[in-house]
Amino acid sequence: MPQDEPAAGRKIRDVPDPRRNESMIGPLFQAIFRWPYRMVLLGLYRAGVRPWQLTVASLLTNIAAGALLLRGERFLPVMLLLPAGILDVFDGGVARMRGEDSSLGAFLDSTLDRVSDAIVFGCLFWSLAGQGRETQAALAIATLAISLAVSQIRAEGEALGVALSEGVVQRLERYVLMMVGLTAPGALLPVLAILIALSGVTLLQRGWSAWRGLAGKGPQALRR
Repeated sequence: MPQDEPAAGRKIRDVPDPRRNESMIGPLFQAIFRWPYRMVLLGLYRAGVRPWQLTVASLLTNIAAGALLLRGERFLPVMLLLPAGILDVFDGGVARMRGEDSSLGAFLDSTLDRVSDAIVFGCLFWSLAGQGRETQAALAIATLAISLAVSQIRAEGEALGVALSEGVVQRLERYVLMMVGLTAPGALLPVLAILIALSGVTLLQRGWSAWRGLAGKGPQALRR
């Protein structure tokens, strides 16, 4: 799509579908929300919203959710995690619509996503530890550590020319599971345990894919 095409001239047929996500519920999300996603994306584009604005808004919403977690709140943070996740879904789509997708934008988006994860899970850890719930606190910080490791493997692999997008649990699944864990009575402990287990599977998936991809490239991949 040409960059200089007027916003009013864009039609729903010009709007890209959600990016393919090879995760546990990614394909279901794409199938169910394909048309709502495209309609909202078109509205954001016509309103002149910039991708960096959505990225920063998502970060600020996650900071607010983290602050509420530190106060021992559970329902209100979930009400903020929902829009934070939605904003994160649309920033890349707006960038592609506006022809502003770039390496710098991808770097900013990925970095602030990791900062957001650290804030939410770090604040949850602090809150749980302050309440004397050591097991849940340990699981919260372990979930953060393994999610950062998953992201690091992807970053290192892609820096060496190996695309890594698979994984049963990615950011979408973490948002959904955390919303369940924070609102359903007694669900936080099992949800955190499930997150660690499935994130561990994702870590192994990406590690294996990176190993195979780099082995196929030969010694020259390591000299890049």
